[in-house]
Amino acid sequence: MSKPRRPPRRQVDGVLLLDKPQGLTSNAALQKARWLFNAAKGGHTGTLDPMATGLLPLCFGEATKFSSELLDADKVYRATFRFGITTDTADAEGTVLETRPVDIDETRLRSALEGFVGCIEQIPPMYSALKRDGKPLYEYARQGVEVERAARRVTIHALDLISFSGAEAVVDVACSKGTYVRTLAADVGAVLGCGAHLSALRRTRIGRLQVQDAVSLVEVEAMPLDARDARLAPVDSLLAELSVATLSAAETQRVLHGQGVRWMGNTGERWRFVGDDGNFLGVGEVSPDGWLNPTRLIAFSRKL
Repeated sequence: MSKPRRPPRRQVDGVLLLDKPQGLTSNAALQKARWLFNAAKGGHTGTLDPMATGLLPLCFGEATKFSSELLDADKVYRATFRFGITTDTADAEGTVLETRPVDIDETRLRSALEGFVGCIEQIPPMYSALKRDGKPLYEYARQGVEVERAARRVTIHALDLISFSGAEAVVDVACSKGTYVRTLAADVGAVLGCGAHLSALRRTRIGRLQVQDAVSLVEVEAMPLDARDARLAPVDSLLAELSVATLSAAETQRVLHGQGVRWMGNTGERWRFVGDDGNFLGVGEVSPDGWLNPTRLIAFSRKL
């Protein structure tokens, strides 16, 4: 007997806050979720390493237009630093390069962590997706080639020591975009003189989105389709940092025709458009001459 044919992909619009499991790539998690929702279009908002778990917002349909909004957002991770062992990837998946004795106490560890709070310079790891001459750094690394990397300025907002056992420390890391937590682990280990690597990582927050509100793939799979849809956050949940511009009926029609509306705001300031019926329409930006002009509208809002 042939298998029953899967129904055609459907239009699904919204954001799934996924709690990604360990061992799965971000793209594999996206494709699994897209299959579970039978969604025509999907994307993610920035990757997590396969070793990492935690918050991975996935976008479906019209939400994919705003998937880049979280790339610049601050993030929070719960990280486990393993002392005394350095690896070529600075995490637990790499090859061990050196093992050293560990003789540190909590006071020394806290002092070392404090030295990394604020604006710091990080040299990106070779095992990363950053590109050099159009080629990801990890491809050079797999060939045994190390290329020069410029240091990048990142901000560590806070490092909170959750627990310390002598050989391992669990640290909550609040940081800016572009921060490599495994590089942070290796650098902390270097300051302490014993070396270290990242043995576990869990992302707990991106901007205002929190892992407490996320759902696992196993949980999604156990739900009927209507319950899955009910777990989707609105399309504009990725835009929580933007102020809301609530429009009149006339202003709504102008925006839906791609025209701007008179607005009080700073030049370059971005706003969320909400129509006179309360529905999200898209995003606009204030021009120097005092107009709030639409820059990106969602397709199903174009009811002229």
